[in-house]
Amino acid sequence: MELLAHVTELLRDALGSPWLWVLVFAVSGLDALLPFMPSETTVVTVAVLLGPDLADLTLLAAVAAAGAWAGDCLGYAVGRAAGPRAIARLQRGADGRRRYEWARDQVRRNGGLLIIAARYLPGGRVASALANGSLGYPLRRFVPLDLAGAAIWAVYSVLIGLAGGAAFADEPVKGLLLSFSLGLGLVFAIEAGRRLRSAHAAAGGDRRPRRRTEAGGTGSGSDGTGPELSEVDCP
Repeated sequence: MELLAHVTELLRDALGSPWLWVLVFAVSGLDALLPFMPSETTVVTVAVLLGPDLADLTLLAAVAAAGAWAGDCLGYAVGRAAGPRAIARLQRGADGRRRYEWARDQVRRNGGLLIIAARYLPGGRVASALANGSLGYPLRRFVPLDLAGAAIWAVYSVLIGLAGGAAFADEPVKGLLLSFSLGLGLVFAIEAGRRLRSAHAAAGGDRRPRRRTEAGGTGSGSDGTGPELSEVDCP
């Protein structure tokens, strides 16, 4: 509680300064590569502090979306350039391997949905950007889909903060707690839905289209970690 109050005071002091928008942009972007960056916390907190000021809230959503989009594109570029090295980094440890395998499977099955929805899951944004880049998901599809996902995330975060601020206009810390509770509830709902969908898919059998390989090929990726995206039907 004390840490939250301290962060709130720091951001309150930055209100009215152009550095506030630089901070929002930077944190929203860096979260694509450094998952410990508090991007959503920052956006929600600023929304609570701004109150029902439509112009400032609109600017907040735009800056947060632009930062998130820029960071995701950077993550995609890192994955595309690093290739197997990015995959190896994602596969460190059991949790990392599970995240990568999930992201790789989702890129093949439904890349567009992954790009938009992965940012609501723990570690999903990093895994999605790197996996899409390293597996060669088409850039011309990634850019507009990610822009839509970043915009939806930014508006969602601002609305969560606005709801908390409206309920506790004179007590921003309580407003933040309410906002975070609403946000966590949505994340848990998304994760529960994903698990149910995965369980249903496993029970129904694997209906993914077969990979198209060259005659005599093995279907394995060049790095030995699995097939490249170009070998499968792009969503």
